[in-house]
Amino acid sequence: MTARKIVVTGAAGLVGQNLVARLKGRPDIELVGIDKHAANVALFRKVHPDVTIIEADVSQPGPWTDSLAGADAVVINQAQIGGLVEDEFTANNVRATEVILDAMRRHGIGYFVGISSSVVNSLADDFYTRSKTAQEQLFVESGIPHVVLRPTLMFGWFDRKHLGWLRRFMDRTPVFPIPGDGNYPRQPLYVGDFVSVIAASLDTRATGVHDISGHDKIAYGELIATIHDIVKPRARLVHIPYHVFWGLLWLYARFNAKPPFTTSQLEALVIPEVFPVADWPGTFGVTRTPLRQALEETFLDPAYGRIVLEF
Repeated sequence: MTARKIVVTGAAGLVGQNLVARLKGRPDIELVGIDKHAANVALFRKVHPDVTIIEADVSQPGPWTDSLAGADAVVINQAQIGGLVEDEFTANNVRATEVILDAMRRHGIGYFVGISSSVVNSLADDFYTRSKTAQEQLFVESGIPHVVLRPTLMFGWFDRKHLGWLRRFMDRTPVFPIPGDGNYPRQPLYVGDFVSVIAASLDTRATGVHDISGHDKIAYGELIATIHDIVKPRARLVHIPYHVFWGLLWLYARFNAKPPFTTSQLEALVIPEVFPVADWPGTFGVTRTPLRQALEETFLDPAYGRIVLEF
């Protein structure tokens, strides 16, 4: 059997690392990763020494585009999620997608999986939301068969932000602050389930736009309490007023050019919204992992549970 060549951009990030971890043992697939983050590329090579990865900035045309030759499909997965500079979001989410799609056309690649985000459905108006909305328009206008997947907030192995950062913060501080009453509905999505959807899309060449939301709706405060119960850290959970929390994040950003959690993300956190819950397990033929089990796998797994990407 000739293996299908799958190219994954953003391969050294959260979704990319998890996708490779679960697909690299399949004899019918040859994986090639591309990522620009030097430290995380080095980590990728250590964790997945049997998988080729190219260190390159896909927002700029270059020799890396030659790696798409002969590919069966591309997973367009690179993303700027956090930060304070708009051009970083434009470069990584929009310009990079333009360059990748152009390279796909030149190499005659007939399918891609476009990783979007649930934020395109949200009430938030920030750099990330606007850039992901523009990216989806590029997918639609590409003329190449594809599927668009819109995940909600994800967590899992290799998580350097969001729940992963919050979990590690619990070990570094005696007090863990929760803004306000913590009653902000969340629908966290286990990245292990999400990459199963990506794999199913590659196998079936699924099309359309699909909201891949977490099925478990849980208040932010309850979610943090569940993680606290699983990992049993040193921190004590304490509720503090929202404006105090916002001020602390603003102050932290004055001393850290790449804060792991920003005031914009806090503002998005407290928006009272839920996302559509579609039957993606049935649509893609995958099994959903219950939330607590997924959290336990994330933080207690002996192989990947302690591996952390750099910011």
